[in-house]
Amino acid sequence: MAIVLVVDDSAVDRRLVGGMLAKVPGLAVQFAADGREALAFIEAESPDLVITDLVMPQLDGLELVSAVVDRFPQIPIILMTGKGSEEIAVAALRAGAASYVPKTALNQLLVETALDILAMTQDRKSCQRLMECLGTGEFAFTLGNDADLIPSLVSYVQNIALSVGLCDETDCVRVCIALEEALRNAMFHGNLEISSDVREGDPDRYSEMLSARLASDPWRHRRLHVQVRVTRKTGKFVIRDEGPGFDPETLPDPTDPANLEKVSGRGLLLMRTFMDEVRFNSSGNEVTMIKNAGANGSGHLPNNAGPAS
Repeated sequence: MAIVLVVDDSAVDRRLVGGMLAKVPGLAVQFAADGREALAFIEAESPDLVITDLVMPQLDGLELVSAVVDRFPQIPIILMTGKGSEEIAVAALRAGAASYVPKTALNQLLVETALDILAMTQDRKSCQRLMECLGTGEFAFTLGNDADLIPSLVSYVQNIALSVGLCDETDCVRVCIALEEALRNAMFHGNLEISSDVREGDPDRYSEMLSARLASDPWRHRRLHVQVRVTRKTGKFVIRDEGPGFDPETLPDPTDPANLEKVSGRGLLLMRTFMDEVRFNSSGNEVTMIKNAGANGSGHLPNNAGPAS
């Protein structure tokens, strides 16, 4: 049973989030009304995941993230962002939070994000002893448009990154979140040419379009090409799709705090925040991400930044 701690000074929001998570088998939901109460619970119970609001009395979300990363680095944190908290959210991501979900998109993203991060941490623990024997990891995969393979690939990379000592547990989860976002972008936006509006809009329309494109030319024959090299000093991740690409110069900056509440652009923001370098090729169908040992993943905005989920 995984313990999830929900931290929010609003009783209404605590009930809302708790209700979503309580429907998931295998999750036990606990609550705290502010950051100080949350830290006391974490010291006593060591939850598997923390989901926190940002604007709170006593100890706010940014201060809570900093304290947990410093004292309990194995516990990942998801931020719930709202209007007026954009600057704090960006700072908290850079300080060590694992991901974020806009409060306007809790229904669409919260449970999925929580389960993805819990799966990453649990897979890491189960394989860590074996993978400690690894010195360098370098491999290439060619994937079809099967989204079920993405978590397995991400888990594999996670074990390698931890084993060779590229990053600690907190940063390893963040690197893998960036990798997963890049893979999903390449598959859905690149190979299948499905926009963020469709993916986050009508579920029936999205399901129909996805099924049709997985069964039709030219989409069904496209592949993802993934190259990974991880050493103690640096990790390099290259993902190329076979879609038509895009012009990187035409897209708005998703890292502008004013855009933080938009679901579109969320993936690229996480990629940029958690990696030290993110760059796209000129045709927009290949992304290269670099993570350096000991860095916090707060790289600069590349001029050729591309689309994100």
